Amino acid sequence: MSAPARRAVRLGLISALTLAATLLGPAHLPSADAAAPAAVPSPPAKSVVTWAASADRLGDAPGDRSYRLVLRTSVGGKGLRIRVSNAFGDRPLVIGSAYAGLRDSGALLRRGSNKRLTFGGETSVTLAPGEIRYSDPVPGKVAAMSDLAVSLYVRDTGGPASGHGMAMQTSYATSGEHTAEEDGGAYTERLGSWFYLDAVTVDADRDTGGVVTLGDSITDGWQSSSDRNLRWPDYLARRLHASADGTVKGVANAGISGNKVLADGAAQSALKRLDRDVLSLPGVRTVVLFEGVNDLKSHSGVTAAALIEGYREVIDRSHAAGLCVVGATVLPFKGWSEWDPQGEAVRTQVNEWIRTSGEADAVADFDKVLRSPYDAQRILPTFDGGDHLHPNDKGMQAMADSVAPASLECERG
Repeated sequence: MSAPARRAVRLGLISALTLAATLLGPAHLPSADAAAPAAVPSPPAKSVVTWAASADRLGDAPGDRSYRLVLRTSVGGKGLRIRVSNAFGDRPLVIGSAYAGLRDSGALLRRGSNKRLTFGGETSVTLAPGEIRYSDPVPGKVAAMSDLAVSLYVRDTGGPASGHGMAMQTSYATSGEHTAEEDGGAYTERLGSWFYLDAVTVDADRDTGGVVTLGDSITDGWQSSSDRNLRWPDYLARRLHASADGTVKGVANAGISGNKVLADGAAQSALKRLDRDVLSLPGVRTVVLFEGVNDLKSHSGVTAAALIEGYREVIDRSHAAGLCVVGATVLPFKGWSEWDPQGEAVRTQVNEWIRTSGEADAVADFDKVLRSPYDAQRILPTFDGGDHLHPNDKGMQAMADSVAPASLECERG
């Protein structure tokens, strides 16, 4: 069977599954831990994601607690909304109040910038287990490349929190309700994770779109400098913002440290979390698919054929949603403790398929950019973060600089 014919068959199966889920209705959808999480409500069509951090199950978290979560926007616009998540909670989450303002330094906000957020006109919101909710839009503009602070007062919770474990960004917390305060003095606890917040959107020009980087710890930013926004998606966001050409300006980071394409472990597999973390985000036109090293280095016996089928499913489901896919080659990792010739052989086969199959709409050859000319199985030392798997800040920038902006402008209709 030819490649186009195989793709047609796979798309037919995906469409049939989507139709079946629609006919069955919400009561028959799996829980948040299952392969197909409940549908996420979408904001208006002109909204574009300006920041995202994929949620996972964190440890138990107490109630009566305020969080001041610090993040960097990518695209600017009006009508800022936040997306709060109880995707992995096993009991209701009550957010008693929420604010968004511009961060000055630490937990200190710029005077007069802290604006109350509402949910359906109410200042508090209760999320059922597995539920995800958007806030109402906040009047006014938010600039691109802004340091934003989202403050959430979690009045009642318990059990596992939903959030992003490895933020590479310092946020803050305190007991009691302090969300409206701008001075930040009450926020004495420093955090390395984002709690309950998984996306921020803005209303941008109708021709403005976004890209989601689906990945693992390399995309999550491990070995990049903390609190400096030097992950490779951050470099990409700055590059797109500075360019006068192109309409893709929003960048959403859907990397989770340790994540795999095929198997659960460090978070749900990429296949299970694709709908929630990628396809549900507004304004997205393109997905950069950059996963696989954790599958092939885990000594689980994953074959190139199995990993390629996983890639094909991500590509087909993204195409079915009208998105384009940039396939990124898997980086070399010789010198890492789990490297072996068997895993290297799988990596070589997989990268050859990414480069030559034509099933993705474009290719970002990160392997070619970062590998050593003296040993193609290793990262070039100048790009090596020190563990022979994760790039340093220079490596992160080299990856972002190698992404062709035109490849992100792909239109599938």
